[in-house]
Amino acid sequence: MVAWNDYKATAKERGALALELYIVESTPQNGAEAVKTALPDHLAYQRRQELSGALVLAGPLSDPSGETMVGAGMIVYRAASMEAARALAENDPMHLAGARSFSLRKWLVNEGSLTVSVGLSTGQARLA
Repeated sequence: MVAWNDYKATAKERGALALELYIVESTPQNGAEAVKTALPDHLAYQRRQELSGALVLAGPLSDPSGETMVGAGMIVYRAASMEAARALAENDPMHLAGARSFSLRKWLVNEGSLTVSVGLSTGQARLA
């Protein structure tokens, strides 16, 4: 395996975006009721992180079949360091309450596309 920063430098050299983000996989620990109870505070926290610019994307995950909602989620943070991303995840009310535990990883975004449509007269935005 190669050191993360060496790989990131190589990606930049070959012209990749090399945008470093942080992925949180949030997994239920104490049943559906604990998740439901923590959800309003969790969503308010997510909204604050979105407004601050720290939250990139977030949402629920299905089970491996894609058929069942299991109360798990994925969160993508923009942060200055692994420690800063960990603090964001630790302070999420879902994790503080023990409703979910989490794992944290760096993610290097190199490829892909994103389309944003903004209606100038309507003020509406669409992400595709």
